[in-house]
Amino acid sequence: MNSIRFYRIYDIGMEIDLNLLETVFANKYVTSRARFRRIRPKSIIMDTPPLLLNLEQISVVKEGITYDMSMVAKILDVGAVSLCIILELNRKDPGYLSDTAMLFPDQEDLSVYFNNSLGRLNEIISGNIPDFNVEEDFYEDYTIYTTEKLEDGFDPVQLLLCEKTDFSDQFREDTLRNVLSYSQDDLVIISWDGALIVSPETPDDILDLIEYANVQVFELRYYDRELINRIEKMYDDIGHADRMSWFGRMYRYHGIMVTTMEMYADLYEIIEKVNNLIKVTEDVYYAKVYETALREFRISQWSGSVTRKIDVLRENYSMLSDEVRIQHSYFLEWIIILLIAFEFGFALWQYMIK
Repeated sequence: MNSIRFYRIYDIGMEIDLNLLETVFANKYVTSRARFRRIRPKSIIMDTPPLLLNLEQISVVKEGITYDMSMVAKILDVGAVSLCIILELNRKDPGYLSDTAMLFPDQEDLSVYFNNSLGRLNEIISGNIPDFNVEEDFYEDYTIYTTEKLEDGFDPVQLLLCEKTDFSDQFREDTLRNVLSYSQDDLVIISWDGALIVSPETPDDILDLIEYANVQVFELRYYDRELINRIEKMYDDIGHADRMSWFGRMYRYHGIMVTTMEMYADLYEIIEKVNNLIKVTEDVYYAKVYETALREFRISQWSGSVTRKIDVLRENYSMLSDEVRIQHSYFLEWIIILLIAFEFGFALWQYMIK
């Protein structure tokens, strides 16, 4: 069966206790844990399986036709929420899949459904977890198309780009540079904005791998932005401290050092967890799909950017530590000088009164 899956991934800004959330949602939604289905359990290692919620059914009217869709949510312990609107088509020909995809370029007209579901989740969770909040305007969107087989004349480039254009050979080659296949009957094409999966069976595991690769890269994007904001605040705090008196400046420097170290430890831990979200150990094909998705989504660039900013935090902490230590040494030197002067003055006073 043909299907289209529209994904939007959001960040919570904190790690989540999924066991607690599972209890919270149990009375309102059908909950379960997302797991890989068609492989041995040890082939793909995911320390904490995401919490899977079956949300409401929705209907979208396009050109006089009503499309019934379902929505599911996955909540990951690293602090990500992945919403997916699933449109299953009752016709199997890829041409119909392509024509339907053209009705939803850039996930057109679906934002209201994503925002409504996100708002309901936010309301339920925030009542049980303090400081829980999801920023609805910062997200990653992605679309995955599935079909059972391809037909002669079908153009996957037009489908992936949702555009009926006679693309150049160079552009086609660039779009189709990530083509993977395990057998004669299946095919996976991964591009920047979307993916096409051709399989006679429901490719649940491939869908999950591409989704989790998106989550992993989006989390790095989120923390890259967070690091920019926190580094700017740190520089503002240092600038403010420099305008204070000597004692006030040293006290403020110490406070900035404590905050910076706590920030460094927290971010380093969560980023390590993001980088190790999934470990594909035994299945060579699934490992290739996952690595190809990460490469296409430019994980190395985001990971390098985050690493450089963490290094900036560490270097600033070292510089502040050196400055505090130097100023502390100066302070002790002045104390010693004053004590010597006091002792000399006291001795001179005793000599004079004799």
